[in-house]
Amino acid sequence: MRAIGIDYGEKRIGLSYGDEIGVATPLDPAIDKSEAERIACIVKVAQDRKATDLVVGYPYNMDGSAGFKAKEVDAFIAKLGEAITLPIHRIDERLTSVEASKGFRPGRDDELRRSGKLDSAAAALILQDFLNQRLPLPDYESDEIG
Repeated sequence: MRAIGIDYGEKRIGLSYGDEIGVATPLDPAIDKSEAERIACIVKVAQDRKATDLVVGYPYNMDGSAGFKAKEVDAFIAKLGEAITLPIHRIDERLTSVEASKGFRPGRDDELRRSGKLDSAAAALILQDFLNQRLPLPDYESDEIG
């Protein structure tokens, strides 16, 4: 499995990559002017990395319901699905941006948001959740030590 993690935003789309090793790594975000250009960027990244799956953060409300933002992500997923024929998985993204911001020096939020680095860090957390759910844990008990 080679997956691209996606943290959707109206202006910036965070991207990450992970494979069978089970570690998600942030990539350069898609920050092109138009949504069509951002989708084309995602398609190119997926093709370049020979991705087998796309994983999109899905913004559930804190009560577990799908609100207005989720409908926006659904529309984006529909457009993405027209541009590339890979399985697209939705993963709960509640609080990933807050968690992602903890990995950066305080006071740089505006700069991180504009650059898309925070979005890609959030995409890595989203993808890591997916990988953790899908990939088997190693069986350390069967490994001999010494």
